[in-house]
Amino acid sequence: MTAPSRRETRALLARAAAAQADAEAIVEIISAARAEVVEAYAVASEPQVWTAIGKMSIETVKDTVDGRARLDELPAHGICSVADVLRAGPERLVRVPGIGEGTARKTIHAAEQLKRAARDSLQFRIELDPKNVEMTRLLRALARFGAVWHAAGAHEADAGRLAAELAEQRPIAEPSAAGRVRRLFMRAGDKAVADDAARRVRAVVDAAESSGLPRAAKEARAVRTPGDRQVWRDFERRSADYYALLSQVVGLGGDVAASEGFLPADIVERVGAQQLDTSRLNDSLRLRGYQSFGARFALVQRRVVLGDEMGLGKTVQAIAAMAHLAARGATHFLVVCPASVLINWSREIARHSTIPVVSLHGGGRARAVARWRAQGGVGVVTFGSLGALGAGHPRPALLVVDEAHYVKNPGAKRSQAVNRVAAQSERVLFLTGTPMENRIDEFRALIEHLRPDVAAGMGPEHAAISVEAFRRAAAPVYLRRNQPDVLTELPDLVQVDEWEEFGAEDGDAYRDAVREGNFMAMRRAAFAVRRPRDSAKLTRLLELAREAMANGRKVVVFSYFRDVLNVVCAALGADARGPITGSTPVADRQRIVDEFTASKKPAVLVCQIEAAGVGVNIQAASVVILCEPQVKPSIEAQAIARAHRMGQVRTVQVHRLLIADSVDERMIEILGSKAQLFDAYVRHSTIAQAAPGAVDISEVQLARMIVAQEQQRLSGAPEPSRRSVSSTTSGALP
Repeated sequence: MTAPSRRETRALLARAAAAQADAEAIVEIISAARAEVVEAYAVASEPQVWTAIGKMSIETVKDTVDGRARLDELPAHGICSVADVLRAGPERLVRVPGIGEGTARKTIHAAEQLKRAARDSLQFRIELDPKNVEMTRLLRALARFGAVWHAAGAHEADAGRLAAELAEQRPIAEPSAAGRVRRLFMRAGDKAVADDAARRVRAVVDAAESSGLPRAAKEARAVRTPGDRQVWRDFERRSADYYALLSQVVGLGGDVAASEGFLPADIVERVGAQQLDTSRLNDSLRLRGYQSFGARFALVQRRVVLGDEMGLGKTVQAIAAMAHLAARGATHFLVVCPASVLINWSREIARHSTIPVVSLHGGGRARAVARWRAQGGVGVVTFGSLGALGAGHPRPALLVVDEAHYVKNPGAKRSQAVNRVAAQSERVLFLTGTPMENRIDEFRALIEHLRPDVAAGMGPEHAAISVEAFRRAAAPVYLRRNQPDVLTELPDLVQVDEWEEFGAEDGDAYRDAVREGNFMAMRRAAFAVRRPRDSAKLTRLLELAREAMANGRKVVVFSYFRDVLNVVCAALGADARGPITGSTPVADRQRIVDEFTASKKPAVLVCQIEAAGVGVNIQAASVVILCEPQVKPSIEAQAIARAHRMGQVRTVQVHRLLIADSVDERMIEILGSKAQLFDAYVRHSTIAQAAPGAVDISEVQLARMIVAQEQQRLSGAPEPSRRSVSSTTSGALP
């Protein structure tokens, strides 16, 4: 093999110098961004630490100081808490009768220890206060770190090693680029060493360039910190992402054992040793620590039930597990779910991963199945359509069954169909938010699909003894976490868009409304059915409400339309409270809310959004279901604020029921920017608080625009004139 020329070696060393500079830049930029977050957090969290120690009485200090110390006189001198001790300092303490310099030193030392403990266990919360300089600085630091990490985080682990190796090998390789005369006088051994170093440099540089490191360094250098208003708007939209970034840098405390589902140490150790490959996940998904643990639990234990409480992200944990397997070469995955969440699964997989997704349902199913078999990806199928897949389909690397309690009856056809596919699958992940601790027979029926050996060893006595006994017996197959255990920044606001598709009856009602140009009828067509199961929205509403109540949560349902509320109340039956409408007297509204609040049994409060969206407090509810998008962003924000407000002690979950390719999707598209404007405007402007409608789009204008778009989409005809819809867009409630 011919040795590279002097010119080629010089070019290589120049590339090596650039690669080393890029690697060092990545390490330096990420380290600096991380350090900025640490410093900003220390400053922003300090007031919360002082608040915490301000609630610790002087008795706490007495418990850690020599029992002979006379601290009983401190409260009489205005020193009542740990915070008061630190503020007082030794000079003021020694003025208290019975306290000498030694006791003062010990007391302050004890208070400092308690402060450190409070800082370590702090459940930090980013308060929504754009005027708070320290919080704003922290958000800016987090935004910068997030952008830098997005640009170059994947290269951080290798960048330091690469930079060190090039720093070592480049000087050794430089004689390879020397002139002919100089090389003539070099010893053979020195030439060999230099040439060998040059080969190593070439390998390192080629690897760096092929991995995209130079581009990552360029993007990291180009990151700019957003402005104050921009970062607060972004935080309001994506607060979970900011908390995930913060926990990545500083940790947010919380109960580690609870976040690991109180699993036995040997299982926790195996899960901890499992690496999670996230290369097939998009940057839109930032896994929390407990979510990463859940995905790794599914990978390690292979055939399991993930029973996290609703709102903790079971879907993203399943996607993360599939993405890991896809990155390691797996090609075929299958998700089985109720029809009401099929489109939501398809959207979430496409949004959060690079794995192709194929809907194996509805028209064209045969072609879709053939494409999935041939090309791979995630096939998403309903329980009802699973049996129609037939034999001979590829063996799924992971079978995911959502709302797995649907297959608790072993005699049902869908249970048998799931069991057949589960038996052929390499791994199986059942998802259910319904608590199983007191439903041992149902739970054992689920485990029969996964691990008959574990199911055989489980009996009613485990549930009867205690939750802990049940979890020990179920540990090899069952992981469940509750919101207070893992979301340390409570109360939080978790918002989920529930995308559905029209069925036959509600689809016909929608098309009729579009032909008539009736905007209001279009908006409520999803509920224009005779039976609840014929409405995808109503089916999903009932699923969400029943799961929430099974978890001990109360629910509030909002709709603009009275006839929709009547349909919802009829479907909910005895679980419904209300409805509260515009014609409900104010005194009666409060009575209904008070009875709902006082009720020990979970229930569903049904409300007209403009009637109950303001003026009443519904902190008892921690799940909010919105039946349709609202014309004014302010109306929705005010309705959510009825539950997500001071006094709320649980995370508030907001579920928006939406129909794809309909008036709902058009409204979301058009009002998206308006909603962001409202969020920024109403939070920062007293004028806007007095008149939030100032930033809302005209209802008539919106109706004309959407009716025209939908008529054109469904018929292919030219866009109708505004006159054709102006008479049917009244804002009056039916």
